[in-house]
Amino acid sequence: MRRKTAATVSALMVFLLAGCATSTPAAPQPGPLSAPSAAPSPTLPATRTATSAPAVTWQVGAHPLPRRPDGFGEIEPTPPELVNRSLPTQDFLPPPTSTTYDAKIAAVPDAVLKRSTWQAACPVSSADLRYVTLSFWGFDHRAHTGELLVNKDAASAVVKAFSELYAQQFPIEEMHITSPAELDAPPTGDGNDTSAFVCRPVRGQKNWSAHAYGLAVDVNPFCNPYTKGDLVLPELATAYVDRANVRPGMVTAGGPVVRAFAGAGWQWGGAWTSPVDRMHFTANGE
Repeated sequence: MRRKTAATVSALMVFLLAGCATSTPAAPQPGPLSAPSAAPSPTLPATRTATSAPAVTWQVGAHPLPRRPDGFGEIEPTPPELVNRSLPTQDFLPPPTSTTYDAKIAAVPDAVLKRSTWQAACPVSSADLRYVTLSFWGFDHRAHTGELLVNKDAASAVVKAFSELYAQQFPIEEMHITSPAELDAPPTGDGNDTSAFVCRPVRGQKNWSAHAYGLAVDVNPFCNPYTKGDLVLPELATAYVDRANVRPGMVTAGGPVVRAFAGAGWQWGGAWTSPVDRMHFTANGE
């Protein structure tokens, strides 16, 4: 890959590592929400809810990696604790009060916009984004509430796709909005945040990414890494390049995540040849 300035590299890394915040995000302050008109409401079996939180075996973002000449982190073997990744979810929003899927779509509250990567130079106006909160099923066998910024034209499709994943108990580790601080954070290569809007260009290019329009979603990046040549992102996710060893949270061809987003007409980056972007789902093909 070509060398980039430090600022460009940091911005590109956020899209790929949107879940790998190296510091704990501030507690979200959602505004009034309104339910989407046609969101399904699957219910999880109560017997699946854990009675106690599992032990934390890895602190995400605690160990910055040395940088490669291209500005990304050095590609290192996956730590044993993450080879079969199953970390508990840290709640940034209050968890659901029932096992029934719940999703809400609203205009983006000012407090949420301020802690996002949106700025006036972005290719989408803040009025064209929507703040989505929705239930998701964690690796810790608990229901959690996640948050996404998405394009207003994609919000209903995203809510429906995640309702299908919730109904099938597909595990998601984290789901929170990328903050500006993450743009400048050193690479740690261990993030696994499911995210949508990030105001940044396409990797190695000057044109805007689908994420900058709120028209793309990355699902469990660590379990579904991006690869191009010798580059693996997140950098510690090398164990998950082996797609024959199917583990929870992985996106597979013909699997529930691909089916859910294909139903909305979205493309999967895991079907590309170079790069192979296994985490990435896009409404506009970028």
